Amino acid sequence: MVDQERYALYREESKLLAAIGAHVDAQVGSVTVRLPRAVAEAAVAAWERDDPDGDFDEETHEQYALRTQAGDLALIGLAISDDGHWEGEEVVVDLHVHSAGAAWLQAAELGLTGRS
Repeated sequence: MVDQERYALYREESKLLAAIGAHVDAQVGSVTVRLPRAVAEAAVAAWERDDPDGDFDEETHEQYALRTQAGDLALIGLAISDDGHWEGEEVVVDLHVHSAGAAWLQAAELGLTGRS
């Protein structure tokens, strides 16, 4: 299979992945999680930070990935700010499945999960 054929296959498979994602979203919309105070407060700080607008035309793939992860963290901070409730040293919050999944994928990438 030549590269173009392989990428055409990958393109079709990405559509199948999206179809699965649509079914997951319909069934799992959000996940209730408990987070320790330190990480919850850091996520809220990421949401409240005012980053300057930038020119991302020259951004590398790694820079794009880091910016995306920072955005995912900020969205978790928004959820905590809006809907989280504190129980002692933990916050309980419903996270959209995307946010929960993004956090889990990063933890797995760094070897911080038991299921990576």
